[in-house]
Amino acid sequence: MTPMVEVEGLVRRFGKLEAVRGISFSIAPGQALGFVGPNGAGKTTTLRTMATLDTPTQGHVRICGHDTLEEPEAARRRIGWMPDTTGAYPHMTASEYLDFFARAHGFRGEERRRRVAEVVEFTETGDLLDREMKTLSKGMGQRLCLARALIHDPDVLLLDEPAAGLDPKARVEFKRLVRLLAAEGKTLLVSSHILSELEETCDSLLFIVEGRVVHHGSAAALKTATDAGVVVAVQVMGEPDALRAFARSNPGVEVMDAIAHGLRLRFESGEPDFLAEMLGRMVRDGIRVVDFRREERRLEDAFIDVLRATGTR
Repeated sequence: MTPMVEVEGLVRRFGKLEAVRGISFSIAPGQALGFVGPNGAGKTTTLRTMATLDTPTQGHVRICGHDTLEEPEAARRRIGWMPDTTGAYPHMTASEYLDFFARAHGFRGEERRRRVAEVVEFTETGDLLDREMKTLSKGMGQRLCLARALIHDPDVLLLDEPAAGLDPKARVEFKRLVRLLAAEGKTLLVSSHILSELEETCDSLLFIVEGRVVHHGSAAALKTATDAGVVVAVQVMGEPDALRAFARSNPGVEVMDAIAHGLRLRFESGEPDFLAEMLGRMVRDGIRVVDFRREERRLEDAFIDVLRATGTR
């Protein structure tokens, strides 16, 4: 199956700064790829280059077979680009905004009105059409921006932090729209810091750190990495000070974070004998354990492990 998106050896330098360092990946038709990395990792630079808004120093990007350097116009016709910020034009209504972009994409007359009506229905923005853009909430603005990105029915959608700053209700609504787009066969690259939502909406994840790919695969494979140990939620009677001291004094035990009446601890091994020995030591040390529960590894923990493995904090 020919990929809808191909990124090959992508490098982008700004003077002496190398923001992207030889990234390569592909996305198959109808697949959603989550794009993850710490601030400054090169995500937005990569997305802008893919969207033909920037030029690679080296390497190639192909959208539906069109090289973005050799055939930029053909590539743009297949891309829906949603940046992390939406420009709010003074005194422009949402309806005028969508109509402007429909005209810019070459739609005329009844076809233009039909296309605007279709994206308005899909994104449920009909109640916003008469409102000026500057009066819209963050969530409303994001839905409108998605409608604009869909106006020409692109095959590939590049979404840069689409859920950033949204309240919980707006995030749920936006996540639903992303799922519907994937179900309709759109190919998506979604950049986000909300890892749990990427896990729910994307088929695989691409982690980059300092401009390099450090993981490309499923969330499940990342969470079940055999060398990551296991995380156990331990609750105790009283304050967890003794439990924290236990973790400091026992090799192979690390405090992850605090929970109600206890701590989340990482153990270097998930073998039953090892965990039983650790629990026994706690009891012998006088720690009054009331709950000792192994957890499924969270994607956030896996992300931190990736950063540690690369020496990034």
